[in-house]
Amino acid sequence: MKVGVLGSGDVGRVLASGFLKHGHQVMIGSRSGKKLADWSAQNPGGLAGDFAEAAAFGEVVVLAVKGDVALEALRLAGAENLAAKPVLDATNPIADGPPIHGVLPFFTDHTESLMEKLQREFAGAHFVKCFNSVGAASMVNPQFAGGKPSMFICGNSSQAKQTVQGILDQFGWETEDMGHAEAARAIEPLCILWCLPGFTRNDWVHAFKVLR
Repeated sequence: MKVGVLGSGDVGRVLASGFLKHGHQVMIGSRSGKKLADWSAQNPGGLAGDFAEAAAFGEVVVLAVKGDVALEALRLAGAENLAAKPVLDATNPIADGPPIHGVLPFFTDHTESLMEKLQREFAGAHFVKCFNSVGAASMVNPQFAGGKPSMFICGNSSQAKQTVQGILDQFGWETEDMGHAEAARAIEPLCILWCLPGFTRNDWVHAFKVLR
């Protein structure tokens, strides 16, 4: 597939490199596109551009920016470049301010998730919550003693979720589909839970697993 990644931070770079590793064509985007020269040099075949160029390039788009700038990044990408495409939403609504006893502050509440807000403004895109509940270092083909970890996803488009499940299969995850976009109200706070061992015990290498 052709994949456009919006975001030049750790998550965006790791996922972009992961897609390249698995044989996809990738363009990673930032506000200017210029600060990604080092990523392009380290990833032969990978392309770099701005948000609009990356979104237009991708058959699938990955949103990997800070939650508080997600709307702005999508607006720069352009609704016309996102229309009818799966958008993997790896963002979390983390608010400014330090964690309290390891608990991160969010700027959303339990009545509406960040992804629902994004989906409402960009109604033509098919958002799928994904990759928000694990650290960047474990996103691509993680190796845990307990076997494949579980990735919780949700979204309103069954077809988009099927595409995401195919990506997760390649990336070494078991997919747990939680249903429609409203389920992001439960999935996004998994970021808080995932970070707690990190902030309290400096344990940043772990993932969730559903047992049956």
